[in-house]
Amino acid sequence: MWSLLWSLVAAVILSVDTRPNVKLNSQSSSGLRSDCVGNLMRLSLDKALAVGNELEVEAVNCTQHIVLTPGLAAQCGYSMESDPWGNTRIYSSLLGCYVDNKDDQTFNVGLRLRLYSQSGVVTHDVDQTCIYTRWASREILCDRNYMEVSDFIAGAKGPAQDVKEGNNPPDASGAAHGIWKLTFYTPEPVAMVPREAEQAGYGLMLTSTRLVVRSPYNTAETTSEEVGGVPMEVIRVSAYYQTLHGLNVVNMAAACPTGGVLFINNLISWHVPRLMTPLVDDSFEVLELHMGINGKRLDRSQMVTRGYTLSTTRHHFVIEIPVGSPDGHFKSHAPDYQYHITYSVEPMLEVLWRTTGTQDDTRYKVLFPITTPLMPQLPHFQENTVPEARVFTVLGTFLHDVVLKNITFSTGVLTVEESNARGFTIQEHRYKNGTKGYSLSVPFDSDVVLKNNPELLVTTYSLPLTFGFIVLPEETPFAHQVELQASLKDVELPTITGTCDKKHFYITVKYGSQGNNFQAMVGYSHLTPEMAEEYKFQENGTHFSLVLPYDAADTAFELMNTDSLRARVDLCLLDHINNWVLADLYLSCTFPFTTTTCYPNGTMTATAVKVQSVAELVPSRLTLKDQSCKPVFSDDRFALFSFSGDSCGTTRTFFDHYMLYENEIGLYYNRGVAKTSPIDPPYRQTISCYYVVNETQTVAVGSKQRLYEPKADISSGQLMVQIRLAQDSSYQLFYQAEDYPVVKYLRQPLYFEVELIESTDPNLELIVEKCWATLDEDWTSLPSWDIIVDGCENPDDLYVTVFHPVVSDSRVLVPSHIKRFSMNMFTFTKDKAVLKDKIYVHCDAVICDTTSQADGLCRGQCVQPTRQSNARPYERKGAKRARRGTNSTRQRQISSGPVELTSG
Repeated sequence: MWSLLWSLVAAVILSVDTRPNVKLNSQSSSGLRSDCVGNLMRLSLDKALAVGNELEVEAVNCTQHIVLTPGLAAQCGYSMESDPWGNTRIYSSLLGCYVDNKDDQTFNVGLRLRLYSQSGVVTHDVDQTCIYTRWASREILCDRNYMEVSDFIAGAKGPAQDVKEGNNPPDASGAAHGIWKLTFYTPEPVAMVPREAEQAGYGLMLTSTRLVVRSPYNTAETTSEEVGGVPMEVIRVSAYYQTLHGLNVVNMAAACPTGGVLFINNLISWHVPRLMTPLVDDSFEVLELHMGINGKRLDRSQMVTRGYTLSTTRHHFVIEIPVGSPDGHFKSHAPDYQYHITYSVEPMLEVLWRTTGTQDDTRYKVLFPITTPLMPQLPHFQENTVPEARVFTVLGTFLHDVVLKNITFSTGVLTVEESNARGFTIQEHRYKNGTKGYSLSVPFDSDVVLKNNPELLVTTYSLPLTFGFIVLPEETPFAHQVELQASLKDVELPTITGTCDKKHFYITVKYGSQGNNFQAMVGYSHLTPEMAEEYKFQENGTHFSLVLPYDAADTAFELMNTDSLRARVDLCLLDHINNWVLADLYLSCTFPFTTTTCYPNGTMTATAVKVQSVAELVPSRLTLKDQSCKPVFSDDRFALFSFSGDSCGTTRTFFDHYMLYENEIGLYYNRGVAKTSPIDPPYRQTISCYYVVNETQTVAVGSKQRLYEPKADISSGQLMVQIRLAQDSSYQLFYQAEDYPVVKYLRQPLYFEVELIESTDPNLELIVEKCWATLDEDWTSLPSWDIIVDGCENPDDLYVTVFHPVVSDSRVLVPSHIKRFSMNMFTFTKDKAVLKDKIYVHCDAVICDTTSQADGLCRGQCVQPTRQSNARPYERKGAKRARRGTNSTRQRQISSGPVELTSG
């Protein structure tokens, strides 16, 4: 024999009362509640009582205790439904087999509940008395596991009249029932005696006023029919029973819906046929219409509060229930590891109608459990992160049958317990509506949090999560992914500082908020482990430092002077991903450096340096003036020359107190000379050595790295004239603006060139009319000394000015546009005392048209004989000179200087 056992399992094992017997009588005790709902007795068993136990239900009839198996329960008018968490309802028909029936008015229902657990067995006795007198002529009850129909009869002869204590059990004989025979219509007639019907699972009963037939669903004698578009289970039977006057027959039928439910937009719509053709042949009138939940009627205000509606159409009674109403419950599911929910509710429809022809009343009552199809449900997570608190906070809300088991972080899977041990706070929250929540807090600084920088000073923190859940009681697993993000402007950039001594750069980098998460660039090179070792890299967790020699491969040379070299190191910290510049340092320092060495035996050594402004220079290609004199050593930054004073194109000049040797390092071309103005060569370095008595000294070393000759400002006009001081008699190289004042020794030659520029007209000739020297830049200042007078040398000068011929070459296109002369360096004296050690030279020049008739100066430069005089060049002689006016369009005034006298 099958036992009616439900295993009610939940997450917590209840410690139950171990008393052997608890009796309940219309009261609530120990989680049990019983009440009467029309023609039913209802018993509610709370999950707190049933959780973790197996439940066995026995029907109590006087001293008998009968275990209600599922088959016996359907045959005798008992039903039970339980949700997944153990909340259980047991219904008993008042016309059930083991109910103590007194005159079809008072009904005593007795049940014994046995709860089996590991600690033993606990029993609860239930004794509920119900009074029900509002019987209709015919009553039809559709419960979840059976159909019941009872008809009113009069004058029946049977045990019900003799035995008033209770109804007959199904194993009584047909005579004991007072029922002789039954004929089922399928629609073919099938006749059975009561014993055969009971053996087929049918329940039969004859009370003092009613004949009862009860059938489980889907028996051989029931049929499935569609009524008004609704599928229904139908039973038709004729029952023959004994009366005082003989046999009588009653035709009985029951029809119970098995469908008719629609789910539209979170609304359950249950349709029950209004005209049930198996039950009604003639016209009828609806006297009462009620809706209920869990077997109990609801009044109009209760329905409105819950959002329920009960309406009648032409063909149907319609009950509408919103999904999620408080009388039902949700259940979680996880098919294919995806979260779904269902909603279950048990509405009741009760109709009382009267047929027009017979005036018989029929009470029709249906208890109809409804569960929605699986509804995909995306778990709801709410992020409550406050970025300034630097903690991720998220809350997920679920049904109470969902349990969090683990979380997958970026570093791996952790259980709830392991997560809490790691400092990730996980809490469970219970809410009044029966749902629960799980909250998780993770600090931004945790190793499971990913970080990136969308902007230079902004950090975006990301927390990818996969929550692992199970659904109780089935323990079906599912997972849900969540990614949390927050941004803060919290980046503290690294800083770089640096200093220098006579040989090294010292650089210190202080880390920012992101530590050493950057790529360091020294010059154009990534800081590799090999470079770090070479540059004495040291680190202490918050800083690192480097020490670089000034001539390290990753430094740059900016400027070379006579006795020093200016070098620079560039350090740049780059973001690994976006290549942003996080910090940079351009540290430039001047270091002692000797470029030229002069030896007593006349040997000279010079070092050429590749500076940054000539980055394409190849030092090995540099030569001295004699292009066959190449470096004795060179690499990618230096070239070393060693030569004697009488080789490699070195010039030698004798003065009163010293002897000067000069050469030049540069890039030379096919003509054998360095390229000169108006565009300098990419590199030029002058080397000079002078010897005083037996002493050797280095003087006048300069390096220029420019592409264009700087020019002094010149007055505007159609024609322009300039005066320049050449470095020697070759008139190939000239002193530039930055070279002044030019230092010369007494009586050292000064080579001047006066040039008509920006003109290619061969018919013009430049004539130097006058030249004079002054102590000041003002050409009108006194004292002054004439150098050229009326286009000729000053005859009063002891050291006569010398004019030099000009011939055409690669630089000189029109020789008539240039005049060259030289004079010896002198100074002004008074009473044999030097007035000042600087002189300025000024000239008046005339531009002549050679195609017109020559007159005056335009006849040519110095056409008259030179006059003789024995005047001294150190004193001012004679009366004041008359000066030519400057309003002539052919005359130009130009100046040069200062030239500074040195005593050597």
